[in-house]
Amino acid sequence: MLAVGAFAGALAALLGAPLAVELLAAAAVSAAMLTMVRPTMVRRLHRGTDLVSGQAALIGRKAMVTSTVDAHGGQIKLAGEVWSARAYQPDQSIDVGTQVEVFEIDGATAVVYPE
Repeated sequence: MLAVGAFAGALAALLGAPLAVELLAAAAVSAAMLTMVRPTMVRRLHRGTDLVSGQAALIGRKAMVTSTVDAHGGQIKLAGEVWSARAYQPDQSIDVGTQVEVFEIDGATAVVYPE
């Protein structure tokens, strides 16, 4: 955007304008570009959904039970990795091979419930 202002100043110089006019043209075009074009470009570049990463990205994902999961522990395969897990409901036991959904991540333990 400042380059467009510099181009306007250079164009004024090519047309034989005095130095004050060249500087004024460069400053005016640069200011206009920064106030009118930049906000539109920023909105266009920042459009879209926010990326979710870390623990928040795992909540709601599907996993497969690899070792029986109950209130005290177990293991699941989540996103290609083996995680320790526990059942969301304390009185529930989830058998090997059952597909589960991650309810929350508690430290390094996934809290899951069967689908």
